[in-house]
Amino acid sequence: MEKIIKAAVDRGASDLHIKAGDVFRARIDGKLVPLTKQRLTPDQTKAIAQRLIANDEDRGRIDKLRDYDCSWGMPGIGRFRVNILRQRSSFMIVMRVIPFDVPTFESLKLPGVLAQVATAERGMILVTGVTGSGKSSTMAAIINHINQNQHRHILTLENPIEFLHRDINCSVTQREIGVDTDDFRTGLRAALRQDPDVILIGEMRDAETIDTALKAAETGHLLVSTLHTPDAITTVSRIVSMFPPEEQEIARLRLSEALHAVVSQRLLPRADGRGRAAALEVLLTTGAARDMIRERDRTPSLHDYIKDSREQYGMQTFDQHLMELVADDIVTYETALAASSNPSDFQLQVRTLRRRSRVAPPTQPTPAVDAKPAGITDDLSGMLPS
Repeated sequence: MEKIIKAAVDRGASDLHIKAGDVFRARIDGKLVPLTKQRLTPDQTKAIAQRLIANDEDRGRIDKLRDYDCSWGMPGIGRFRVNILRQRSSFMIVMRVIPFDVPTFESLKLPGVLAQVATAERGMILVTGVTGSGKSSTMAAIINHINQNQHRHILTLENPIEFLHRDINCSVTQREIGVDTDDFRTGLRAALRQDPDVILIGEMRDAETIDTALKAAETGHLLVSTLHTPDAITTVSRIVSMFPPEEQEIARLRLSEALHAVVSQRLLPRADGRGRAAALEVLLTTGAARDMIRERDRTPSLHDYIKDSREQYGMQTFDQHLMELVADDIVTYETALAASSNPSDFQLQVRTLRRRSRVAPPTQPTPAVDAKPAGITDDLSGMLPS
């Protein structure tokens, strides 16, 4: 198992899927590809699940587990966020790869405006996007930047702990849900009594957690968290909708005052076939943006405000960033068009840019010779135990 996992990580896998009755699979450059021809038996899958569970008590009651989260590490390879589940009376395991090296804005090739975002003394920074869009890596880069450049107490609440931050210029306290504290709500309420300057919450799923997070931001803390929303407008609407109707107007007011930035992202295949690139929308809450958040009828205007505020504040829409990625040959025009928020408008912008610059349409770069995708032809079944 460990040899197969190492081989998958070496090929750039972001996730591994291990399921009874199926072959080993890995998600590489966004695609789920097979690694072996030999299918796993229920007993093999159960044995792997037991190997991944560190808690002796939980390992002993494995047959009663239905959904289980934990973390697991391989020396020299990386750490993994593990979810063990039951399906059709057997086990399935999904493992998210977490590199040992904590990411930086530079290593993730993120816009320079994020360094400005990370200097905030207080308020709420939300990193949003669908599952697998790189939110955890971006949050880790924000925490890493603070750790490198400031002198503060950073407290994280994670399920499970992903990137391990060592104390550099900051004191970093990392707490795991179910191990160090019962749940996000309990951990966040306790955090306010633990003298933090910066609080990271792995996710906010309910109104009570969001309410406590707003209180943290309102009382002078910098709070960093995630939501599964595609853009800034949807993020505002999602947070407000979690409150009862009679509380939504005050929730808008509180959010408009507490919110510092919304960073929404998507991952796109690179034109050269070497991994994926992040496309970001960035909203900074200026006075005008706060008014748009506060007034429900004006919230949809945030998109145009972000677009028009690029030069002055460094904000950007997805389509503006996609234009950059195409111009720099990082992603193809076809990929960017498919991912754009407004395809018709994006096409028009590209035509205008080409007329102004008299540049030929972007071409598909030739993939590197050694960029060989992992697949069924690269069978790793020989690594499986009999």
